[in-house]
Amino acid sequence: MEIVSRFRDIPREEHLSSSLFDLTGMRALVTGSGQGIGLALAEGLAQHGAEIVLNGRSADKVKTTADALAAKGYKVHSAVFDVTDHAAVANRVAEIETKIGAIDILINNAGMQFRMPLEDFPADKWDELLRTNISSVFFVGQAVARHMIPRKRGKIINIASVQSELARTNIAPYTATKGAVRNLTRGMCADWAKHGLQVNSIAPGYFKTPLNQALVDNPEFSAWLTNRTPAGRWGDVGELVGAAVFLAGPASSFVNGQTLYVDGGITTCL
Repeated sequence: MEIVSRFRDIPREEHLSSSLFDLTGMRALVTGSGQGIGLALAEGLAQHGAEIVLNGRSADKVKTTADALAAKGYKVHSAVFDVTDHAAVANRVAEIETKIGAIDILINNAGMQFRMPLEDFPADKWDELLRTNISSVFFVGQAVARHMIPRKRGKIINIASVQSELARTNIAPYTATKGAVRNLTRGMCADWAKHGLQVNSIAPGYFKTPLNQALVDNPEFSAWLTNRTPAGRWGDVGELVGAAVFLAGPASSFVNGQTLYVDGGITTCL
């Protein structure tokens, strides 16, 4: 009855076409948004009305991306900081809140990959993967949540992976970090749902991104992937936008602590 009452005065066509997926008036911080999945998600949220704050470590790359999105008519800002630096994250998030405005949506997208047999994997690369793929989710998530909690609302979307569920040779450390993202998402929900926050994750399958370019260019791997994936192909990053808009907007008002696999079906079969 509460849901029916909430939308009672909204015309049916407006309700169906826009209200559940309208991000107008919302502001989104997207980490690692200079290219690939982060850029696609940032632009996708902007297309649905959100104001975007782009993040990355390279000022030049972030500026280039921001200029390109602004040229399309989107409202966009830049926030250059290292998501693996706890103090820098807290300071820059506070600065965004003060100078740009409240962060309504956070997409924790920053990530990296190293491919190497586990027995040869160097300790420094292990530490770098942990800092980039999981510590950053905690650092940025915590900093943003501290501002969301007093407002009693907020959307946090962590980017997990099919490797949150599966394993493959030569990427065991990456698999470990993405499994941790999935469970940290659950933990964030357990702690913060009572404050009105919704924390979910998107787990992409195999998408054509700069991170995966070596695999895209490998005919043997691409053949394996298309045979292994029920959809029979690589994903295009634009196909992640719908999931992000759903989790960022009113349509997912009672979805919390979940991982949404966008993977062409690869996790459904052995």
